[in-house]
Amino acid sequence: MSRNDEMNLGLGGKGMIEAGSDSLLNAQWARVRGRLRAEFGEATFRSWLKPLTLAGRRGQDLRVAVPSRFMRDWVATHYADRIMALWSSECPEIRSVEVIVDARDAVAADDTADDVTPIEAPHVSSGVSKGGQPVNDDQPAVSVANFAEADGLAEVSATLDPRLTFDNFVVGKSNELAHAAALRVAESDVVPFNPLFLYGGVGLGKTHLMHAIAHHIKKKQPQKRVIYLSAEKFMYQFIRALRNKNTMAFKELFRSVDVLMVDDVQFIIGKESTQEEFFHTFNALFDQNKQVVLSADKSPSDLQGLEERMRTRFGWGLVADIHPTTYELRLGILQAKAEQAPIQIPSKVLEFLAHRISSNVRELEGALTRIIAHATLVGRAVSVESAQELLKDLLRANDRSVTIEEIQRRVAEHYNIKLADMSSPRRARQVSRPRQIAMYLAKQLTTKSLPDIGRSFGGRDHTTVMHAVKKVEELATGDISFAEDIDLLKRMLEG
Repeated sequence: MSRNDEMNLGLGGKGMIEAGSDSLLNAQWARVRGRLRAEFGEATFRSWLKPLTLAGRRGQDLRVAVPSRFMRDWVATHYADRIMALWSSECPEIRSVEVIVDARDAVAADDTADDVTPIEAPHVSSGVSKGGQPVNDDQPAVSVANFAEADGLAEVSATLDPRLTFDNFVVGKSNELAHAAALRVAESDVVPFNPLFLYGGVGLGKTHLMHAIAHHIKKKQPQKRVIYLSAEKFMYQFIRALRNKNTMAFKELFRSVDVLMVDDVQFIIGKESTQEEFFHTFNALFDQNKQVVLSADKSPSDLQGLEERMRTRFGWGLVADIHPTTYELRLGILQAKAEQAPIQIPSKVLEFLAHRISSNVRELEGALTRIIAHATLVGRAVSVESAQELLKDLLRANDRSVTIEEIQRRVAEHYNIKLADMSSPRRARQVSRPRQIAMYLAKQLTTKSLPDIGRSFGGRDHTTVMHAVKKVEELATGDISFAEDIDLLKRMLEG
């Protein structure tokens, strides 16, 4: 066996010189560390190189120790060649440098001084033990393993809401791309795009999709290690690790998962230390081709205060926008929720809510929940009138001035005609009747004069508006269903 082969397997203990027995070696190691800090920068040095400790030397062969297997692999892959080159310049006799794991240094590494502190010969190697017996690398004596088991996924990952699945997600034009991308990530055995970045306003479904992804992966591939948490909790865990001098355990946990999902990443903006750690975590997972899913209230390019290097990385994969909901989508969401309700909710009430509450889905669902609870507890029948009374605070928050353009749009939407028909010369009843209703509502709900209203409907004369108002009043008096339609439209438009 060649010397290089021996070093790749790991050295035995015979002939190994303790680091502390050679002050010259310590001085050389201090200079190597200083050059590593200068070349790679303070952030990289603190994350990956500062925890390195000098383990010992035998002849031309040198060992440095790290506190975890994950860190050993990372340092060996990214920094070993440079460490070897720097050692050769300090001590031409050194021909090989091996990175090994030493469990007893896992916590102390966080407090390592810039000067070298000699340690005992390590008891965990990446190959052969002191006695020449193979070491089982699948069961290393590394303290970070305890973190992963005791304080790991179960404690760090947020509890998933069983209601937030793909089956319960209502798809519409405003969220179809985000939904399709989330489903692809959840179903793929390989990483389709990395990261998946979901963004949109409050209550539009970002968190629902992230929970759905996690549920689907856990069901389909239960062996995968998945962490889902908020950016705020990521920061909390990082601060706790710093306080407990256990950052290596933190790194081992977050950088050894198969899927990392972080909600509301805009929260880390301005938190320099957390942002730095998240940057390295993202890089580590990306380099290992592990899936990362992120969400925020804005696109990466619009996240003011986010470091440029992170902004760039967030845009590497697929950025999917969740637009504000349409009336059809809001109505579909309410209908799906109403099907599970213990009482019957009139369709007119659902239509009223879908029209009046357009801010976000959470408010919409909250309004329906309030109506259901009130009807169940008080025993009062559900109607548009009772809903309006019960939700007057919420409706007031969504109130705004009514314009003729808004009236035209809502009426056209309600009767399924084109908005252009409001101003067209067409006289077919399916077009003329909604146009008359819109004129009537414009007279009732705005301060515009009859000539102004007529001009807004394709330059029609004020007498046409007067005729429309009179006709609608007559129809409402003799047709209860028609009157209910007018009342519903009026309630939806009132500010």
